[in-house]
Amino acid sequence: MPPALNRPFGLRRPSPFEPIVSAPLASTHHIRHNLAFLVGGVWLMWFKNLCLFRLTAPFNLSAEDLHARLLERAFTPCASTQLESEGWVAPLGRAGEQLTHAANGCILMCARREEKILPAAVVRELVDEQVVEIEEQEARRVRRGERDRIRDEIVLDLLPRALTRSRHTSAYLSVADGWLVIDAGSLKAAEAFVALLRQTLGSLPVVPCVTKTAPAAVLTSWLADKAPADITLGEEYELRESGDDGAIVRCRRQDPEADEVQSHLRSGKQVMKLAIAWSDRLSCVVDTGLHLRRLRFSDIVEEERAGIETDDAAGRFDADFSLMTLELARFIPRLLEVFGGEDEQAYAPAEQAA
Repeated sequence: MPPALNRPFGLRRPSPFEPIVSAPLASTHHIRHNLAFLVGGVWLMWFKNLCLFRLTAPFNLSAEDLHARLLERAFTPCASTQLESEGWVAPLGRAGEQLTHAANGCILMCARREEKILPAAVVRELVDEQVVEIEEQEARRVRRGERDRIRDEIVLDLLPRALTRSRHTSAYLSVADGWLVIDAGSLKAAEAFVALLRQTLGSLPVVPCVTKTAPAAVLTSWLADKAPADITLGEEYELRESGDDGAIVRCRRQDPEADEVQSHLRSGKQVMKLAIAWSDRLSCVVDTGLHLRRLRFSDIVEEERAGIETDDAAGRFDADFSLMTLELARFIPRLLEVFGGEDEQAYAPAEQAA
């Protein structure tokens, strides 16, 4: 059944002066491609990636308390001579006043990172020009330390005129289940989010998810033999030989039962990435780090979504977040189950450190 649409903490009804677009504009196309973008100041959010981190201790902050802590590190744009800046923004975009959004026992957050764009080639060219000028005028060689100082001066001169670019990373805490779920396309971006949250809170006892059975062994067995009944294999996967210099085979639109694919598996290659679908609810590409990319929700989920009536885009945001977290609350435990369950012993050192 669709979740009840009570307006939770972090959601305010937009002002009549804000150009909020009604819910019908958030069409099937949006959910199918899991886009996160602004419509009338509201982010329409369906995660495209999943990085799973296990909380090794209870998280005791409420959404209101977490908002207050995040407010201490709220995002501010780069100053004129600042190379980068990061902090917390409202998950709802301009329509949100709170830095957290809570629903279904989950607390959503959004980090923003802004950085100045200074092409290295441009900086290097300006440094070279100034070095040549000094060497010609003073008939001496510019040493490395002086060259570094010249570079720093040039960067400071360019920063106020440089363009900026921003990146938003969203994540939610599933407090009852003990998960931090991050929508990040790389482990580096996920770890940067964790680092910012840890700096903001002072401590954050989380570790990457670890399973009892090596994911590469499980994925390889699915491709070589048979996947669980509720897992459907896609026609996209990556095979790799053992060793740092091992050969890599990437396949798309290739039947996994084809002789050449099975030959690679018999020769010892292991599956490093594999496209899967789960119970006609969602699909993704999973890798050996249990990092899920290109997450897409099915037409069945879209039909359920379409049956939830909302008054505005802010209400649609809340409904989408509620539905997404409900789906992932069912999928994540099943995903870990087919990989042999979590290796709780691997978390013990982190628990002691926390």
